[in-house]
Order: sequence, then C-alpha cells, then structure tokens
Amino acid sequence: MSAPAAVRTLTLKEIGPAQRASRPDEVVIAVSPAFAETFTRTIVDVPHAEVIRQVLAGIEEQGVTARMVKVWDTADLAAIAHTGARLSGSGISIGLLSRGTTMIHQRDLPRLSNLELFPQSPLLDAEVFRRIGSNAAQYAKGESPAPVPTRNDQMARPRWQAKAALLHLKEFECIVAGRRPVEVEPVISRA
Repeated sequence: MSAPAAVRTLTLKEIGPAQRASRPDEVVIAVSPAFAETFTRTIVDVPHAEVIRQVLAGIEEQGVTARMVKVWDTADLAAIAHTGARLSGSGISIGLLSRGTTMIHQRDLPRLSNLELFPQSPLLDAEVFRRIGSNAAQYAKGESPAPVPTRNDQMARPRWQAKAALLHLKEFECIVAGRRPVEVEPVISRA
C-alpha cells in the first residue's frame, strides 16, 4: 500500500503595502481577506495552495509575471478584482474569493464590469484555475483569448447556496476596515 500524497499548504507572507506597478507584462492576483488564513480550501475543498499553484502556472506558461496582493477592506469580488487591476502594471488582475468565485478584471473597465466571471465556484477545479491564469496572461499581452470554458449546473446554486452564504458571512467578518491592500508572497509547501 502506497503512502498518501503530501498535501500542499499555502502561506501568504506579507511583503508590505501594495503599490501600482509599471511592468506591462504583469498580472496581479488579488485575494480576499480570509483567503489562505481563515479558509484554506474552496467551497468544494480545492486547497488554496492548489488554486494559486494552478493560476500561477497558467500565467507563467504565457511568459507573463505574476504578483499577489491581499485586499483587506472588502469581501466583494468586483471590488477585489478591480483593486488588483488598478495595481497591475498591465491593468489585468484575477480576483479570488476564499470559496473559489473568481473574476478576470481590467483596470479601465467599470468596477462591476469584467473580462471573465466565474460565479459558480462549486464547478471550478484545478484545470479551470490554470486556464483562468492563462487567459489573464493573454489579456495582459494584449491578446483576445477565447473565454475559459466552464461547466454549468443549474442545481449548483440550490445545492451550495446555504454553505456559500455561511462562507460569505465568515469572509465579511475578516474584513479590516480602512486597511490598504498588501503585497504578499505565496509560499506553497508540502505538509
């Protein structure tokens, strides 16, 4: 009998206040207050370490640089993603909530607009997160990629609605009003 595979863990090491960058080949990954701290897995138990590992791999495969920031003063996905886009040298960001809901945003779009939205977090797996990273990187390079294909399940909402609501409330409890975004370094290790 073989030993179980080691589980990856994610720690976000705070570097300092997040600043707007000037690198045109950069995608910012902006995460919510509870990401990798209060919660370490998405709503369907994809470890945050795997989410970030896949998003980073998708970005890297396109030859683009990634930077991570943690947004503390909101748990609203559009606000998190828009904040990341305003900090990004390319103007492109990926916003991530702890439960897995994701958005690709662009700096010059209104906050409630986006390039791609992935609202059904129970249907997002490692492969989709990698494709999200790849598409964000392609947008950063000025390309127009085909949208990331996602599954659609009409029963996902009723099946996961109660858990999503509880996770959302818990995420809001982690908000630190008035705290500015911080740049973080993802440290992925095996437990």
